[in-house]
Formats: sequence, structure tokens, C-alpha cells
Amino acid sequence: MQIPSLHASVSAEEWALRVDLAAAYRLVALFGWSDLVFTHISARIPGPEHHFLINPYGLMFDEVTASSLVRVDQACNKIHVSAFPVNPAGFTIHSCIHAVREDAGCVLHTHSRAGVAVSAQRRGILPISQQSTFVLPSVAYHDYEGVALRDEEKPRLQRALGDNTFLVLRNHGLLTVGKTIAEAFLNMYMLESACRIQIDAQAGGELVEIAVPIPGNMSGVIRAATAGQGAALAWPALLRKLDRTDPSYKS
Repeated sequence: MQIPSLHASVSAEEWALRVDLAAAYRLVALFGWSDLVFTHISARIPGPEHHFLINPYGLMFDEVTASSLVRVDQACNKIHVSAFPVNPAGFTIHSCIHAVREDAGCVLHTHSRAGVAVSAQRRGILPISQQSTFVLPSVAYHDYEGVALRDEEKPRLQRALGDNTFLVLRNHGLLTVGKTIAEAFLNMYMLESACRIQIDAQAGGELVEIAVPIPGNMSGVIRAATAGQGAALAWPALLRKLDRTDPSYKS
């Protein structure tokens, strides 16, 4: 599918965001977290307008490119001409979070099999893996209200997330935020891993839960474990992985 390049039509800062966000879509597809065309990742454009980039509704995640991403305002008006619509449920979820979380440069939402399975469990994320210890200090839950199409749900989503990093949407899926696209992706990797491990462990017998208190300052633990680089340690390697297979996300 030929989509005109926006490289010369947007700022260098926006183009860099577009490339990273397109990479995140490709990686979600590569890791098997996508749900055909029905989930979404957004990245906020710096500035007071609260504009953000989101996927062109109808493209598979492994088709998304930097130029195909749709820039919208808080009323879902397109800032650049696009032949594609925006997923209305995606707009509801992402617009309300970007409106109140200045630190949420990226919002990532999935309907993965393991994520939905854990979202349907009364206790949610269990303290049974190292991965879960990264999630538990900053996880929140939002009860299912149907497909997220109604503006009246927005304040409840905002309150549920609060200042947390991870949100389990009951009977629905998973959501993470991050200051950067790389950070939101790494956060989802941890959350998805915790869910997959939990489902596998529950099929294998009696669980051993972690008895020691979960450390509260996980950001400090992550900095120490990643030599101070955080998500920036893994992100360049992930981009190299994409470049070896299909670098067309950059177009």
C-alpha cells in the first residue's frame, strides 16, 4: 500500500516520534500481542495542544509506517489528511489519558490472550514471578463497562489509572504508559510477561507466591538493572531487530 511520505511535511521532532511509534506497532505484531486491527498505541506530540499520533484504523500492525500514523486533536480532528479513520474506542481511551497525564508520552493498549485471561481473574496480577514484582507497585484496575465508546467513561478511566504505570482493564486487556515510546513498550513487555507466566504457572500446579514485600521504588531497581539506561537499553536492539527483517516502518 503506497502512502505519501510526511517526512518533509512535519517537524524533525514529530518525524522521530512517528518512526518510533511505527516501530512499536511492528514490535507488538512481532511479539504476538496484536488483535488484528483492534488495539492501539498513541504518542503525544509535545506542546500545549495535546495532539497525539495513533494508528490508521484498518491497517494491520505490521503494515503501519511513520507516514501512515494519524495525528489528531482532543476532538478527534485529523491534523493531516488521511484516508483512514481512527478507532473510536481507541480515541476514547487514549485521548482521556493524554488529557490528564502530562508524563504519558505514550499509551499502549493490548488485547493479548494472556492479558485478557488475567484481566478476568478476581485477584488480577499475582506475586509469583520476578516480572510481577516490577508491575505490582504501580498497577491499577478498571471494571468493564462495554466497548469504550462513551465519553462518560473517560473520568472513570482517568481515576482508575491515577498516577500508575500499569492498568488492567477488567475482562478486556492491558494498558501501559511511559514517558517515551520505548518506556511504554518495555512496561508492556513486563506486564505481558507477568500475565503469560501466571497463566502457565496456574496450569502446572500449586503456586508459590513471593512472600517478601514488593519493593516500592521499582524505578530505582530498573535503573540499577539496566546500568542507568532504563528502556533506552533495549530499544535500540529492538530497532535493529526490525531493521534486519523489514525497515519499511520508517517510511
